[in-house]
Order: sequence, then structure tokens, then C-alpha cells
Amino acid sequence: MSAVRMLTGDRPTGRLHLGHYVGSIANRVRLHQRYESFFIIADLHMLTTRNTREDIDRVSHNAREMVTDILAAGVDPARATFYLQSAIPEVGDLNTLFQNLVTVPRLERVPSLKDMARAAGKDEMPYGLLGYPVLQAADILCVKGQVVPVGKDNAPHVEVTREIARRFNHLYGEVFPVPEMIASETPTLVGTDGQSKMSKSLGNAISLSDDAETVRRAVMGMYTDPNRVRADVPGMVEGNPVFTYHDVFNPDRAQVADLKERYRAGRVGDVEVKEKLAVALNRFLDPIRERRARFEADRGMVDQLIVDGTERTRAEVRRTLVEVRRAMGLTGAYQQVRRRAERARRATAAPA
Repeated sequence: MSAVRMLTGDRPTGRLHLGHYVGSIANRVRLHQRYESFFIIADLHMLTTRNTREDIDRVSHNAREMVTDILAAGVDPARATFYLQSAIPEVGDLNTLFQNLVTVPRLERVPSLKDMARAAGKDEMPYGLLGYPVLQAADILCVKGQVVPVGKDNAPHVEVTREIARRFNHLYGEVFPVPEMIASETPTLVGTDGQSKMSKSLGNAISLSDDAETVRRAVMGMYTDPNRVRADVPGMVEGNPVFTYHDVFNPDRAQVADLKERYRAGRVGDVEVKEKLAVALNRFLDPIRERRARFEADRGMVDQLIVDGTERTRAEVRRTLVEVRRAMGLTGAYQQVRRRAERARRATAAPA
């Protein structure tokens, strides 16, 4: 392995949205030209909160949609390896070995796990969800990932990966790199309701694949300053989701500054501010929509990309697992048993 490797990805729960873009995809687009890039379609992670047969039946479709969104956002398919997590059973073997290198109290201190359980309507923490960061460590280290783009919520997970890599190397010898985290510039994007981060399940998301009219409707219905009952009432810009989106997606900084000044002075209405945001968002999304249409028109291209990437990744993971088992002495243990059994068989079969 010569080039520095990056590992990142998402659970295949549907199309990606603007929150995904600012939280991770923008970083991936920027970084994948610099690093050898692996993109995981994390369907085993999906099972920690969505594990009905209907959820699983949608994985194939959702995987294709998700990969298409990532490509449409600007990732070059020639410089990215996409793979389906559940198609590589060796990752589960590595996960089993890593489970012994971290304690339950340590996992219980990962703050986002309880939030994930609560968002999924779980009254109690599933075992698989508690072990989410351990499986994520297996995902990252199975290809010896050296850099991981992360949003705010995922940083504590990757810190567990770093601890597991250090612990393994201390016990068994230097096998794994300790991956570095690359934080996104905008780690969390509030949803259109202004109440929580953007999420498909909460219905407060704008998808990367939404058409122009869908985006406009979502923007016009956005939460804004609740105390502003008329356009001539001075409004709050700080914490106002509409202006948060302007700051992230509107490249016309002079226009944004003018809107903020007039909003604070009560000289502009919410409708104008939102209409200009809708225009800015659609200009941002137009190239993504165009690229998506091209990838969708190339029938079978995305599926083949996933197949090729999965086969390549599985070969990498198999090599890693052999190295891990050799470092731990597990391969030697079985060989000793096999040699003893062979000697006993020969002794029994030898003529008197």
C-alpha cells in the first residue's frame, strides 16, 4: 500500500440531502482526488436501527440511489471504490476480534449512540447499536484507512477506532495505521423546521436530487424568526435557518450581507429572503442534477461500479485478516492442533 487511503460512507437509507453534503460529501469531493478512496455502503450499520425485511429489501435500490448522489455531487467514479458492506463477511470476523479490545463503559460514553436509539424509537439500546463504533473500526481498519472525513456526530466513533488500532498494535505488533480525522467545515446543518439537524425521517430535508419546484416549496415553508410577525419588525439573523442556508449555499456574499442588514432593520420580508435562498439553492443543485441525469441514463453503470468495488475491497480485507490472525497467533494455534491430529492419525495408521 503506497497511496494514503481514505474510508468514508453512509447507510443505504435513501437519497442523500443537503445535510449529508455539508457534513461529509463536500469533504469527500475535495479529498478523493488526493487519497485512494473507499466508499462503504454500510448496510450492516443500517440494521442497528432499521432491520425489518422491508428495510433489507430496499438496500439494493437505496445503494444505487446513494452512490448516484455521491457521483452527482462530484466524486469521480474512476477514483473511488464503492463496496457493499454485507457482501464482505470477513469484516464480521474482524469486528469479532475487535470487540475484545474495548469495554462496554467506553462504548456507553459515545454520545451519539443514545441519540440514534432515540431517533429510531428504541426504548433500550440494541447490542448491535452499542457496538456500532466497533464495527465502524472494522470498516476503517479492514482496508487500513488512514484518513476519515467526519461530521460532528461521527467524530467520537472514529476516536474509538483510533483507540482500537493503538490497542491492537500494542498487544500484537504494528498492523494498523491510527487513522486521522478530517472535520467538515459545517459539521451539522439544521433542518428546514429549525428544530433539529436535517433528516429524511423527520421530513425536514432537502434532497440533492429534488427538482427546482420541490426545493422552492421546502424553502418557502422554512422556519424563521417566530417573533417577526411583519416585514417591518426587526428580525434575528443569528440562529435563523434561512440565513444559515444563505451562509452555506449562497455564493453572492454581497447579497447575503444586504439581506442580513435589512432583516435586522425590518426593511425586508421573509418572502424575499426565502425566494433569494431558493434561487441560490437551485443554482447550487443544478450541476448535481445534470450529473445525476447522466449517470441514471447509463444503465447498469452504478451497479457495476458497486460490484467491481466490492470484489476489490474483499480481496483487500482478506489480506488484512490474514495479517491480523497471524499477528494474534490465531493461525498458529490451529496449525498446532492440525499437526498433532496428523501425527496421531499417522501413528494409528502405521503397521505394528
